[in-house]
Amino acid sequence: MPFLPPPPEPGAPPERVLLPFPPEVDFSNADGLLPLIMSQARPARGRRPRVVVLDLTATRFMDSQGVRLINDVRHLLRPGTSVYVVARPESVASRVLELTGLRRDVPVYDNLDEAMAA
Repeated sequence: MPFLPPPPEPGAPPERVLLPFPPEVDFSNADGLLPLIMSQARPARGRRPRVVVLDLTATRFMDSQGVRLINDVRHLLRPGTSVYVVARPESVASRVLELTGLRRDVPVYDNLDEAMAA
């Protein structure tokens, strides 16, 4: 799944890790995405970034499996690492986050610049 960036170089953990999501997140790929995301967000030797930014700006379709995936990431990273989500305001992903109530639990930003600066 080539949407994830290459692993960071060894050394001090970055303050923020950006993880772009694929164009579709559903039952066919959500289970396979979790270990890929966690390998980037929770690198070897227990070093964790302060913030993990999940970028859904390229995600055109997402069902409840995407919400479950984001929740799983949140819970597996705790404590000490925050999760931010980026979703275009008029996108399907944004609407799913709103309908499921995940927006109450996770900061959702309209664009990547805002999320990376937060």
